[in-house]
Amino acid sequence: MSETLAARIKNNLTRRRLIIGGAGLAAVSAAALARPRDHSGPRDGYFLNLQSALIGAGITTPTLVVDKARLNANIDTLMAALPAGMGYRIVTKSLPSPGLIEHVRQRSGTHRLMTFNLPMLKSLMTRMPDTDQLLGKPLPVAAAATCFDGSDAAPDGAAQRVQWLIDTPARLAQYGELAASRDVVLRINIELDVGLHRGGFVAGETLRTALETLRDNPNLRFAGFMGYEPHIPALPKAFGLRDRARASAWQAYNEALEIAATVFDADAMAAITRNAAGSPTYRLYHDTHIANEVSVGSALVKPTDFDTELLAPHQPAAFIATPVLKTAAGVRIPGIEFAGPAMRLWDPNRAETVFIYGGHWLAHPVDPPGLAFNETFGRSSNQEMLNAGTGLDIAPDDFVFFRPSQSEAVFLQFGDIAVYDGGAITDRWSVFAASA
Repeated sequence: MSETLAARIKNNLTRRRLIIGGAGLAAVSAAALARPRDHSGPRDGYFLNLQSALIGAGITTPTLVVDKARLNANIDTLMAALPAGMGYRIVTKSLPSPGLIEHVRQRSGTHRLMTFNLPMLKSLMTRMPDTDQLLGKPLPVAAAATCFDGSDAAPDGAAQRVQWLIDTPARLAQYGELAASRDVVLRINIELDVGLHRGGFVAGETLRTALETLRDNPNLRFAGFMGYEPHIPALPKAFGLRDRARASAWQAYNEALEIAATVFDADAMAAITRNAAGSPTYRLYHDTHIANEVSVGSALVKPTDFDTELLAPHQPAAFIATPVLKTAAGVRIPGIEFAGPAMRLWDPNRAETVFIYGGHWLAHPVDPPGLAFNETFGRSSNQEMLNAGTGLDIAPDDFVFFRPSQSEAVFLQFGDIAVYDGGAITDRWSVFAASA
């Protein structure tokens, strides 16, 4: 072998070692970067104070807590954001507690409610007979009829103060027959499809005919429109998709208003409800050209599903508090106990285990920091397992805190709401019976 060939082979081997060594170093570096970091740490003073308040109140079971000061701040944020002349309607399904609704009414000064099911509608007719209730979804006419019949019929006149939502000509005809058979006048609100495509009228001859029916039927009265557009913030800003959806929604609503103005006189049009928005979109309305009221509920307690750019000024005001039942070092999964040390070696957030009272809620742990569900062990509504790193500082009888991802179902799972104010639990608000 010549010296030249030997040198070439040596150089190739050296380069190969460098390449292999570099690849190995890159793999190790990538693995190090992929390895989770420890998210545990000291507890938040806010939650330690809330824990002390719960213990002081003798609360020992999973409980839904509403922070009254934060709730008030959210109400004030909402009202300050509304343009002049814009009304506010409380979304009752998102705040499903008579005491909570009444507090929001008093703080905001509104008498308008949006209600979504028959049991809640009837309950509020009795509890708050002075309110104006707009249905947030159409009810089967047979359900509406029960408000006039039987032992649980609504108080006299209450059903006539409801705005019954109508989405089709067929349903409008049914409600016309109901009103005639009971010799009452029903207020009818027309659902508009402004881009969500979940039903409702669009501008055109079908809508015009429906409005003419309302004008000509002595048992029906046109109360207004409702156009819901939660799809707008769900669309990306890229390529102008969100802006186009907003412009399209407002154009669809405006075209419906223009048709209505050819059927009803100016005085009638000035009196109608022009309802729009929800928590995700209410801050898009800077004037009353399209809508003269917005519906908001969830933004006042801000579950995690409402952690959006538009709702950044709002604060989380509702938490699930549940006691710790058991704690343990490490993680032991039945049948694969041997894997525990390897799990901990790879993921430092598997250093400690807690089992809580209850679990499997639509919620995310927020305190102590770093707690996470163990998907290998599985979820449990009896004793949920959570894991965290070595910085976890918690013991049995302490509380773990969660933020609900939504409010309408979660609020109904814990009995009376604990009202937290001034460092103490100062009140309990009952919730509605679970209903669909």
